[in-house]
Amino acid sequence: MSFDALGLSAELLRAVREHGYTQATPIQSQAIPIILEGRDVLAGAQTGTGKTAGFTLPMLQRLNASKRDHGAKRGAVRALVLTPTRELAAQVAESVREYGKHLPLRSTVIFGGVSINPQISHLRKGVDILVATPGRLLDHVSQQTVDLSQLEFLVLDEADRMLDMGFIHDIRRILKLLPRQRQNLLFSATFSDEIKSLAQGLLHNPALIEVARTNTTAERIEQLVHPVDRDRKRELLSFLVGSNNWQQVLVFTRTKHGANRLAEQLERDGIRADAIHGNKSQSARTRALGDFKTGRIRVLVATDIAARGLDIDQLPHVVNFDLPNVAEDYVHRIGRTGRAGKEGVAVSLVCVDEHKLLRDIERLIKCELPKVVIADFEPDPSIKPEPIRKPQAQQRKRPSGRVQQNAAGNKANKQRGGRRRAA
Repeated sequence: MSFDALGLSAELLRAVREHGYTQATPIQSQAIPIILEGRDVLAGAQTGTGKTAGFTLPMLQRLNASKRDHGAKRGAVRALVLTPTRELAAQVAESVREYGKHLPLRSTVIFGGVSINPQISHLRKGVDILVATPGRLLDHVSQQTVDLSQLEFLVLDEADRMLDMGFIHDIRRILKLLPRQRQNLLFSATFSDEIKSLAQGLLHNPALIEVARTNTTAERIEQLVHPVDRDRKRELLSFLVGSNNWQQVLVFTRTKHGANRLAEQLERDGIRADAIHGNKSQSARTRALGDFKTGRIRVLVATDIAARGLDIDQLPHVVNFDLPNVAEDYVHRIGRTGRAGKEGVAVSLVCVDEHKLLRDIERLIKCELPKVVIADFEPDPSIKPEPIRKPQAQQRKRPSGRVQQNAAGNKANKQRGGRRRAA
C-alpha cells in the first residue's frame, strides 16, 4: 500500500519520500490508520518489518494535530517511547527526528552509560517526545528532571525483550507516574503469557495487529548451517569472510568474553573487527557501530542484548558463531538481515555440542535448516559433545517466573545500573 493512502499529513509524507520510501510495509499499512484513530494497539511484528515508522509517523501526526491544554505544564513530556536497550533508543530517536523534521515538535533521548547532565539540560528546555530506557528514566524521575504528568502517548517497543531483561518492575513504577487518559501502543515480537498479562493491565480495548506468525523467520533470508569442530570455528569464519569477500558481517557470540576474543582473533587474521557488549562504554559501542556502518570494520561481533535494536541498512550477512541457548533468539538474530524487502544470508557454525540447540531452533521455526560441510573443515566424528554453560545473563527465569538477574552487579532489583549493563 502507498503511504499516500494512509492519511498522513503532507509534512510527514515529504519526510517519508526523502527517506526514499513510497510503499508501506504490512505493519505500517495496518497500524498507522488505527493509531491515527486514537485506539490502543497490541502489535506483534518481527524485527525488520518497519514497526518503528509504524508507530512514529502516526504519533507525530496526532501530537502535531492536538493542541496542548492551556492548563498543561510547560515543558511536560507529551509522548514517551520506552525501549530495552541504548542502541534501540538511539535508533528510535533518530527516526523521530528524521520523520518529524518538518514539524514543530521537539524530541530527545535518554539512556544510561553516558553523563546525565546533558540529558537534564535538554529536558529543561522542554520536549514533546521522549525516547528512554526504563532505568535512566527512573533516574530522572528521582531527580525530578522529567515531568510525565501530562503524557498523551505511551509506546512500549520490543516489550518482550524488556521483560526478558528484568525491567517489569521498572515499567510498573513508570506506569504509576502516568495519567490515566492516554493512548497506549505495545509492540512485541512474541506474545508470551507475561506480555498478555502486561497488555491486559495496560491497554484499553486494543486493536490486535499481527503481521507474521510468531517465531517465523523472514522468507528473504537464506539460512545455512556449516557443521564444524568447536576449535575450528574461528578459522572457518575467517575463511568464509575472506573467500567470499564479505564486507559487512554481524557475528553473534554467546558471551561478552567470547565476543572480545573473537574480534581480537579476526584482527590477527587480517580482518578488521570490533565487539559490542554491555561491558563496553556507550561511547565505545557507538563508535564500533558507526565504524561498522561506514565500512571501516568488516565484522561486528555482538552479544544478543547488545545487538537488540541495531538498524543497519541492507546488512547482507549474519553469522551465528555460537547458537543461542534460547531458540527464539535465533529469530531475532537473523532478523538483522533480510530487512525492508532486501535479501540476506544467515549462517550458523554448529559444533557437536550444539546439536540439541539446533534441533530446538528447527522445531521452533518448523523447518529443517540445510547443512553444508565446507571442504577441509569436516567435523571429526570422534569428538564427543561437551556441556554448554549458560551465561548468567541468559538464565532468564526464576521458579517464580521472574527474570534471573546477572550476578555481576545485580545483587538486588533496586540496583538498576547493573541491570542496564547486562546488555
